[in-house]
Amino acid sequence: MLALLGALAGYQFADRILASSFAPQLDQTGKVVWLLLGTVIGFAVGYIFGVLLSRYVLQGFRHMDEIMARASGAEVVVAIGGVVVGLVIATLISIALVRIPVVGPYLTIPIYLLAGYFTAYIAAKKHVEILRLLGLRGAFAVLPGLTPSKLLDSSAVVDGRILEIAGTGFLEGEILVPRFVVEELQRLADSADPEKRVRGRRGLDFVKRLQNSSGAVRIDDTDYADIEAVDSKLVRLARDVGAQILTTDHTLKKVAEIQGVKVLNVNDLANSVKPAVLPGEVIEVKILREGREQDQGVGYLDDGTMIVVEAGAMLVGSRVKAQVTSVLQSPSGKMIFSRVLP
Repeated sequence: MLALLGALAGYQFADRILASSFAPQLDQTGKVVWLLLGTVIGFAVGYIFGVLLSRYVLQGFRHMDEIMARASGAEVVVAIGGVVVGLVIATLISIALVRIPVVGPYLTIPIYLLAGYFTAYIAAKKHVEILRLLGLRGAFAVLPGLTPSKLLDSSAVVDGRILEIAGTGFLEGEILVPRFVVEELQRLADSADPEKRVRGRRGLDFVKRLQNSSGAVRIDDTDYADIEAVDSKLVRLARDVGAQILTTDHTLKKVAEIQGVKVLNVNDLANSVKPAVLPGEVIEVKILREGREQDQGVGYLDDGTMIVVEAGAMLVGSRVKAQVTSVLQSPSGKMIFSRVLP
């Protein structure tokens, strides 16, 4: 595209020179050669510039893919509105630029690109305030198919398990760490109390590791000067942006749910995925087949978890009582080892 634009610009530039008073005296053949030369030079310059620019364009597309992967629906819609506003502004500016001789029409292209980009960027960064001014705050939370953002409070950050949960990919949507939560962690890190100081520094370290491990983590600068309590600010922000709160604080969960904000408790998640049986527990299992190792039998729990029973090879088809010796959890699933009780 840039090569063709360069060729067109080179042709027009050569044509303007021929029409000027500084034009050399050329016959018809010379004029054609002059126009061809201007076109070829313009094509070459545009092509070289296009090759160099294409590398940055490809990098920009990759960066755009990362942004879209972690952007919320509200940000995308507001950013599109920002592009429209930017194009309108660029149109008004282009009315004046197009009057500039030779280069005027070509200056409108970067003006359109820059105006659309900057207005979209500003709109996306300030989408919460824009939606609030338009009276649409929280409207996108009720639209089906849109994944709400997750707001982290200080207890979830200090807990540390959120880092592993985010790494598994189970958390959908953008992860937001409010600026006032980071400031709370900073106050804890600067505290005279050694225990609070350790918790604060641990929390700040986990925030940094979250940012490095996932592109979907963003520090939200929204604050509420009329509210002092951090938990109240968190609930207010969740209501404004239609987000869910991720925490380990049981009290915060109750308060947020009363105000209609959904809360994801890390402790509830841990309880739901804990082993169904623990070492030392006695279970009743039916041995269905022999195991891989000598004298082992294999059975299954109701949820499909495999149980390896030592000294159970001779009891295939029998229901026996076995004591759990260990539970092995791996990425491929869970396996329980036990031995037959006498």
